[in-house]
Amino acid sequence: MTLAAAAAIAAAAAVGVFAAAFALYAVVETWLGPAGAAAVVAAVAALIVAVAGLLAARKAEHRQAPPAGATPDAFSFAEKVVDVVKDRPLLSLGAALAAGVFALKNPTLTAAVAKAFMETRQPPR
Repeated sequence: MTLAAAAAIAAAAAVGVFAAAFALYAVVETWLGPAGAAAVVAAVAALIVAVAGLLAARKAEHRQAPPAGATPDAFSFAEKVVDVVKDRPLLSLGAALAAGVFALKNPTLTAAVAKAFMETRQPPR
């Protein structure tokens, strides 16, 4: 259930990013024309990625290594995914977009993977 919530949040963020890009394009196009508006949208996107990268790098520098005798906590896979989405929202947004494009390009492979995850396994007798 948490994985579905994380996917829904990533999808909502993607829709918001695209809507903001289209709105910026529509506003700037009247002054600069189509090519100029596209350049402004690309520049704003690059600026956002650069700021996010700097923040992530700064956060990574301040992380301390765990003590030598410490053992990792036993989180489930879904909890780890939610932690990644919280810590790196742009990375998770990019991964969600890439997975969506991959799923649209390869529907038979996507169906096979979904079937493999959804079917229940019976123990051998």
